[in-house]
Amino acid sequence: MKYRHLGNSNLKISAVGLGTWAYGNDTFGEVDDQQSIKAVRAAVDSGINLIDTAPAYGDGHAEKVVGKAIQGIRDKVVIATKCGTHRDGPKYVRDLSPERIRTEIENSLKRLDIEQIDLYQIHWPDPDTPLEESVEELLKLKKEGKFKYLAVCNFGVELMQEISEMTDIISLQPQYSLLKRDIENKIIPYLLDNNLGTLSYGTLGGGILSGKYQERPQFDDEKDNRAGFYPFFKEENWEQTQSLITLLKEIAAENGQSPAQIAINWSINRPGITTALVGAKNEKQARENAEAADFSLTKTEMTELTKKSDEVIKNLKI
Repeated sequence: MKYRHLGNSNLKISAVGLGTWAYGNDTFGEVDDQQSIKAVRAAVDSGINLIDTAPAYGDGHAEKVVGKAIQGIRDKVVIATKCGTHRDGPKYVRDLSPERIRTEIENSLKRLDIEQIDLYQIHWPDPDTPLEESVEELLKLKKEGKFKYLAVCNFGVELMQEISEMTDIISLQPQYSLLKRDIENKIIPYLLDNNLGTLSYGTLGGGILSGKYQERPQFDDEKDNRAGFYPFFKEENWEQTQSLITLLKEIAAENGQSPAQIAINWSINRPGITTALVGAKNEKQARENAEAADFSLTKTEMTELTKKSDEVIKNLKI
């Protein structure tokens, strides 16, 4: 495993991190809690030390699962969670009001069963709450020792500039993969110029880049809503993605790796990416994800993948 400092902080995190959205058990199909706990343990055993979660994942359920999984190994992991987005039935509600933030961090600490969060992130911008009010409350919570470092997710350059005038942040969590690279235009240069880290999510495009689907999957919307978030599964985009999947499989075969490992390795070796977050529903997936950091794609392979990615993205209907 490779380890990197997150932005200008003293947090040293694994190049592959564990994303836990699936552990909410309401977005990525049926997930067994015991398997999830075993996956967290296997990830840590394999060198992954960053675990990213959020209250919005299963209305707190993912945090509870993570809390159980890290019992006895708290000193081995960097825990990242979020505020500002919660569930109201099937809906995700954005609320960065000071009262909501304080309630959420107290609940997160209880569910995770920890005394302090390592990385506390604003999950999504809230257009209805002045950012100054949110930051003022967050700074109070930091002073109280509730979390170590502040970060943001899904912010554009202007919002990052705005919050950076009020307080220090150390990283951004944006969506980034071979199928979604819009952050390369303005956001990555800004992050590099300002020594901010990047925890990229959606590394496998909701699973499509694993190459495991021979045909376009039909998800059960009640328990598996990934197609609503990742448009690559839609009928109008499915065929467009297949030439990229084919290339991933070819390079995987040449390297003795899986297509998922190739997609992850490409991501963690792109400019500005500190850590690629990847989900794992079981021990096998967790170990496989971790091993994606243990080899190097050639310059030619990286270029081939980037070129094919450019071609495919140009034709996606998003």
